[in-house]
Amino acid sequence: MRALFFVLSLLLSTALLAADYPPVSVKVEAVRLGEHSWYVPGLAGAASRENEGFMSNAGFVVTPEGVVVFDTLGSPSLAAAMVDQIRRATPLPIKIVIVSHYHADHYYGLQVFKDLGAEIWAHQAAKGVFRLPETQDRFEQRKEVLAPWISDQHQRFIEPDRWLAGDTDFRLGGLHFQLRHVGPAHSAEDMAMYVTKDQVLYAGDLVFKGRVPFVGDADSRLWLAALDKLIALNPKLLVPGHGEASVDPMGDLTLTRDYLRYLRLEMGKAVEDLVPFDEAYFNTDWSKYETMPAFIEANRRNAYNTYILMEREMLTK
Repeated sequence: MRALFFVLSLLLSTALLAADYPPVSVKVEAVRLGEHSWYVPGLAGAASRENEGFMSNAGFVVTPEGVVVFDTLGSPSLAAAMVDQIRRATPLPIKIVIVSHYHADHYYGLQVFKDLGAEIWAHQAAKGVFRLPETQDRFEQRKEVLAPWISDQHQRFIEPDRWLAGDTDFRLGGLHFQLRHVGPAHSAEDMAMYVTKDQVLYAGDLVFKGRVPFVGDADSRLWLAALDKLIALNPKLLVPGHGEASVDPMGDLTLTRDYLRYLRLEMGKAVEDLVPFDEAYFNTDWSKYETMPAFIEANRRNAYNTYILMEREMLTK
């Protein structure tokens, strides 16, 4: 009787939670990858009114003692829809949320899980992220593009309960989790999570499948080293930050790796030959990537930041 009451209470709390936020019309659905591991695949492309900000992946792992979540999608509304999917898989409480990194599409749903009693873990390199001007700028941009799902009324920024200093292993419900700090790469605080029993790797934005990565101001040299760290885990399945889960992790890791190498090669040659960026960008052959999702939104900025990075590297040789 107590177990039934507990389940009914969780279902009621989930229903009330969803009512707190503007509903989404996009289909948010969990896909099972292994005995314990699931992921919620986002749509292709950059955040837009059409995809309602649902353009990144998240995941969760069901153990006998509770649920571990990896990332929380790009709005409280999407996170509430994700919680509904978790409740379809299990009535067990959500215990821990791992933040892969503090880019809006991966953590804007944190408050939903915090309100359900989950403990938030993130790498300490993200300390102070909410005080950065670019964090506020991104919030303003998201409000403009993604209203009503992102708004001052509905969005709260949640500090972690636990700051991680680096690689961290833990057990819950008999399952072994390996958290790996693979930044600074896509961000300073990049974290990946490997579920050893299922051999599933949640890679965050270290890996993009089927779309152009967002490099931003990342150090691509360190990012390439981080990819080697993921390869060493030898996963059976890989959940990238964007795109479908991979049943061929070693093969799909090469898309991100080869794109970064190409950026460094082409922009590096331009810097060495003193070619201005606009001219270098125009003369570079982007045909291998220009038909991929997010090319228009990300590629020029990726190239420009890589050009600046290669200038810095050349000055420090």
